[in-house]
Amino acid sequence: MRYPQGGRLTPERQAFRERIRLEAVERFAAGTSCVEVARELRVSVRSVQRWRRAWQDAGVDGVRSTGPASLPKLSDALFAVLEKELDKGPVAHGWPDQTWTLSRIKTLIGRRFHKKMTLPGISQMLRRHGWSHQVPARRATERDDAAVAGWVKETWPFVELRRRRSAPTSSSKTRRASR
Repeated sequence: MRYPQGGRLTPERQAFRERIRLEAVERFAAGTSCVEVARELRVSVRSVQRWRRAWQDAGVDGVRSTGPASLPKLSDALFAVLEKELDKGPVAHGWPDQTWTLSRIKTLIGRRFHKKMTLPGISQMLRRHGWSHQVPARRATERDDAAVAGWVKETWPFVELRRRRSAPTSSSKTRRASR
């Protein structure tokens, strides 16, 4: 993804970028070249050229932020309804166990709101609203920590695949022995 926030800039970062573009406009008005503006603001020359063209075409409003490229699929009101449906649990919606998966949430959104969303889009939407991956609230009472530790120490090394040792290779497409 392009940005660490799941493909979107935070509002603070958007404001910072807009301030940079407005500083560039001030320098354009003063007659500074694109290369000098790029060096002073520590951005690419191509971006400065794009901003100058937008400023010449539409003035200061041409470089201002227009906001997000699209509106979210589910508004805050609809997401509140989705949260209530998720709180009811998967069994209330016809699934056999109490595990919410992204595909189940996608089906729920389709049934309830008649909207289609991708699984990554659902994941990002849930993270944006503070939801995270499910983690059990408590451990099973039957769990035996000593047995688990023994299994990890004794059995797992034999189950785990052994690494192949690296050997010198040839860039030739034929094997050395066949030449």
